[in-house]
Amino acid sequence: MDIIRNVSDLNLFFHRNERPIYFISATNFNLNGIDRWVRRFRHINYIDCFDGRHPNVFVPAKLPHEEFESIEDINNYLLQHKAVIDYIERNGGNPAAVFLMFDEKTEELCKEIGLDLWFPSAALRTRCDNKMETVRIGNKAGVPSVPNALEKVDSYEHLMQIAERHGLGQHLVVQSAFGDSGHTTFFISSKADFEQHANDIINDPEVKIMKRINCRGATLEAVATRSGTLVGPLLTEVVGASELTPYKGGWCGNEVFAGAFTEEVRLKARELAMKFGDQLLEEGYRGYFDLDFLIDKDTNEVYLGELNPRICGASPMTNHAAFAYADAPLFLFHLMEFSGVPYELDTKTLNARWAEPHFIDSWSQVVIKHVESNVDVVTHAPPSGIYRMSEDGAVSYHRFDYNRQAIDSEREAFFQRITGPGDYRYEGADLGILITRGRSMNDDFRLNLRARDWIGGIKKYYSGAPIISTPDMYAPTPGSFKIL
Repeated sequence: MDIIRNVSDLNLFFHRNERPIYFISATNFNLNGIDRWVRRFRHINYIDCFDGRHPNVFVPAKLPHEEFESIEDINNYLLQHKAVIDYIERNGGNPAAVFLMFDEKTEELCKEIGLDLWFPSAALRTRCDNKMETVRIGNKAGVPSVPNALEKVDSYEHLMQIAERHGLGQHLVVQSAFGDSGHTTFFISSKADFEQHANDIINDPEVKIMKRINCRGATLEAVATRSGTLVGPLLTEVVGASELTPYKGGWCGNEVFAGAFTEEVRLKARELAMKFGDQLLEEGYRGYFDLDFLIDKDTNEVYLGELNPRICGASPMTNHAAFAYADAPLFLFHLMEFSGVPYELDTKTLNARWAEPHFIDSWSQVVIKHVESNVDVVTHAPPSGIYRMSEDGAVSYHRFDYNRQAIDSEREAFFQRITGPGDYRYEGADLGILITRGRSMNDDFRLNLRARDWIGGIKKYYSGAPIISTPDMYAPTPGSFKIL
């Protein structure tokens, strides 16, 4: 093939792909299913979600290691594991790798074992990931943020002076430069609120101080290519549901359905994402990214929230939406961008096609965390696979599968287990991801009864025992940090 000019060319290119491509991460969740579209695409993971039954997932035997503090630590451990190095060498070819998270050490390790890293550099991703830099990039692109100030804060009194100077009001949202929204977003309406988070706020050289608005969260993934920015569907966000997460304001899932937003809001978000992606290209960034938007319920104004310069937790929803099966998953365009194959795409036509409502079907995913404050060791956990719900809301295991498309109706769900037998269960631990057809929230964007039945039914499969002793000081603790 000389050049990719359309989706048919793209699909044929990856159908015939000879180059080994690896997704190296704690689990395969973020890119589960891409191996169905790309020949020789494999997952190298730390956590075995499928008990060895997924044909394209390789999980090496556990070796002693220092306690992981980030997903980058997990990936760097994997890249130094002899079994992983041998696995990549045996598969031959000219291998490439993609990651959810990586750092400069990851880049060095990839060079040592001959892996091409198909993402912009860690340094560039870190710069773009800074919430202050996101605002500045958005300003250049003409993508507005909620009225804000980017400044160093010394005290509560100083914070209120900044707010008054910028007309932000007395009810504020303060964010640190990096981190998950459930941990690094602070809602400040009084001095008492400020004092709860004073150290986090004061110790930062610069924070984002926003006017608090009555808003809905939404997220949208896109790919910045040399032919233009391609945009996926606008997804709703499940945020702070007490059945799913102990973190106020913490992300815990997504929905996609045609009527989730007004046509005006949906098209506006897509337009802003295209502008932002084009500006990212100017910044030197290319490939896959995710934008969180805040939609003012009172004015319908669409504001830029955050940038995730990577694949993220919403990626499985985007890459399995109806447009992906009609044409191609969005992530294939990222792989195309880094593959070196020449291409000339009509991104304007593709975006217009994907914006049509019938290219959006209805799916939900929720991330189930342990929300209790106790700590124990899991003695029994539900296996990954297909579950069924009876008319009375009872949930039962039906069969093993690793394909979410195997879900037949809203009475079935796909569960991907993260925390399994022998793992620690503690507040905030990721137990697993539940994917269903249809909605998980009601029109007020709170979990509906069906979702609550599913969550309760899955959790009943978990049991644990008190920690009496720790025979292995390096026992894995999935969920102690954000791994999805």
